[in-house]
Amino acid sequence: MAEKPSPKRSIAKNRKARHDYHVLETMEAGLVLQGTEVKSLRNGQASLVGSFVRLRIGEAHLVDCQIPEYRYGNRMNHEPKRDRKLLLHAREIRKWFDQVRQERLTVVPLELYFRGPRAKVEIALVRGKRQADKRQDMAKRDAKRDMDRAMRRRR
Repeated sequence: MAEKPSPKRSIAKNRKARHDYHVLETMEAGLVLQGTEVKSLRNGQASLVGSFVRLRIGEAHLVDCQIPEYRYGNRMNHEPKRDRKLLLHAREIRKWFDQVRQERLTVVPLELYFRGPRAKVEIALVRGKRQADKRQDMAKRDAKRDMDRAMRRRR
């Protein structure tokens, strides 16, 4: 019998990423964490603001992700802004590494969450938006909101 995928329990989202970038492709990656980091995440404490993924040959690291120190930790507590290794297949890293290098793209985290007992991060291959693109997106969103409002009044 096929197992049902466990639901995901969100910890932190990078809302600004979808505003600042065109998302081209997304992927789920595991995280290499210390014990106190997991405990902080279970308390719902994390921030993806300003974080990004650094790709090297054969490795990917989550940089500038803020996971505060665990309140009840001892002297072996973790450093809040350390680089954290991402668990991905070598072919996935190589594919995105080549695209980042050739097409001037960036990799950013979109969401940090638990899937079952494991901490995961959704990362995205993105291209930066220009100011005009952002204004156009806002205009589309406003127009859709106005249409929805008009439809509700009609009913």
